[in-house]
Amino acid sequence: MDTENRVVSATREIAAPADRIFELIADPTLQPRWDGNDNLDEIVRGERVRAVGEIFSMRTTKGKVRDNLVVDFEEGRRIAWRPGAEGGEPAGHEWRWELEPVDEGRTSVTHTYDWTDLTDESRFQRARWTTSERLMASIDRLAEIAESQD
Repeated sequence: MDTENRVVSATREIAAPADRIFELIADPTLQPRWDGNDNLDEIVRGERVRAVGEIFSMRTTKGKVRDNLVVDFEEGRRIAWRPGAEGGEPAGHEWRWELEPVDEGRTSVTHTYDWTDLTDESRFQRARWTTSERLMASIDRLAEIAESQD
């Protein structure tokens, strides 16, 4: 029986309103600024995400293009996407962000990486590399940007 944990997450409170933080996450052009995995180079195509079913494409630092299918979306609160090879189906892993306003100027932010449905064993090592500490690195960078926009 496989008992490996394939869902990791990290949570932190950020001293910024949820809508400001969400804009940084939902705009793919801004994602390389806060990516704690140092995996994203630039946007290839796509605009600010506004709905489930949209696709945005990112070039990784290794030069690969990944299409990201948005699978969950609630404006200002929740966004999730499943990446896959350019022009292909999602590979079975998911990046999720959930924002919960604490008050007008503070937001609890949870970042989750779920590779439960990943079946390509050649991707398992990289999936295991994504720990809660790496997710927290993204949240910390996001916090630095969001909190400095006052």
